[in-house]
Amino acid sequence: MRPLLLSLSLFCITFLAWSQSRTPDRIILTMDGDPATQMAVTWRTSTEVAQGLAQITKAEPGPKLAAEAKQVESTTTLLDLDSVVAHFHTVSFSDLSPATLYSYRVGDGKEWSEWFYFSTAASTDEPFSFIYFGDAQNEIKSLFSRVIRQAFAEAPKAAFMLHAGDLIDGRNLDKEWQEWHHAGGFVHGMIPSIPTPGNHEYYIPNQMERYLNPFWRPGFALPLNGPEGVEDLAETVYYIDYQGTRIISLNSMAALGYEELAIAQAEWLEQILANNPNNWTVVTFHHPVFSTARNRDNKPVREYFKPLFDKYGVDLVLQGHDHTYARGNNLSEGVTAQSGHTMYVVSVAGPKMYKQSEDAWWDKGAEDTQLYQVISVSKEKIVFRAYNAVGKLFDTFEIVNKEGKKEAVFFDK
Repeated sequence: MRPLLLSLSLFCITFLAWSQSRTPDRIILTMDGDPATQMAVTWRTSTEVAQGLAQITKAEPGPKLAAEAKQVESTTTLLDLDSVVAHFHTVSFSDLSPATLYSYRVGDGKEWSEWFYFSTAASTDEPFSFIYFGDAQNEIKSLFSRVIRQAFAEAPKAAFMLHAGDLIDGRNLDKEWQEWHHAGGFVHGMIPSIPTPGNHEYYIPNQMERYLNPFWRPGFALPLNGPEGVEDLAETVYYIDYQGTRIISLNSMAALGYEELAIAQAEWLEQILANNPNNWTVVTFHHPVFSTARNRDNKPVREYFKPLFDKYGVDLVLQGHDHTYARGNNLSEGVTAQSGHTMYVVSVAGPKMYKQSEDAWWDKGAEDTQLYQVISVSKEKIVFRAYNAVGKLFDTFEIVNKEGKKEAVFFDK
């Protein structure tokens, strides 16, 4: 097997550089450990900044934040791609207090960003909400921006934002990443992101080779708790436990490309599902278990992952790729058989649209509609709400937990 990880010296696509300076940009929060006590932030500067710095303090109403702040040095990565040369800086804040509002800023000691807020998770199973997006991918600045901003308006206290792959299209990487960060703006610096890679996060020169987007690992700080010793899956396969819910990212692109990486993920997945102390389990990856678009099928994903979803009662499976909306678990026997309460969802946040398959497995579906989803979690139930780009409620369902027995409840078929 040839490696998935990119050898930058061999990456032959020409990139359009987007100007960078000493002033921090592309600031994004991620959770790289226990979200009750840790938080990570990554940002970009020119190579003039050899050492990035972050300052953090518990949020106070007064303006003297710098005087009270603790200063932390970054880990800095050089990204050198033809005309794109930049430093990406990451700081992992640790020893934080649970359920606490913090203020932070990033810079180099002279040039600083604005002060941002973030909240750590509670150490107990408190209710929370999060936002889920399907593919942004195309015309990101023009047409995805309105979706992520409307989602923030709908759920400004969201615990995190989950992106189910194809954040960008990949033809002009630096420009597209610039548009993606522009779309999220200050929201990226205040609400952590949980991204999983799609096929457009890979460069595929031929059927035997595929390389992870060179901006992925410098640009995000994600947990390194995936399959041990499998570097090709690092920071794409991982899990985060958040207030009674285990959120799992799988790499469906790797599973479709190489059987050994599908097996490695399945073996790891069984371990973390079998040893899961949480009330709920949410899994995200890009290629749907059951496709919604015409003439598509992701058989390895279904063969390696779905039996484990059934065996361990996964609650939500959040996917992208097919550029339509569908949700359901009413799948026809013999072709896409499904039992239990597990809800499968495919969604799209960007403007690229496909026609739906005639072999419908879903209870609710849509074409030509940009959407975002707000998912509310408590011990008793998960409430799923899908909204269109103008903020109108399009779909809703619940997964109810009654004395350990879970059941999907539909309100609109």
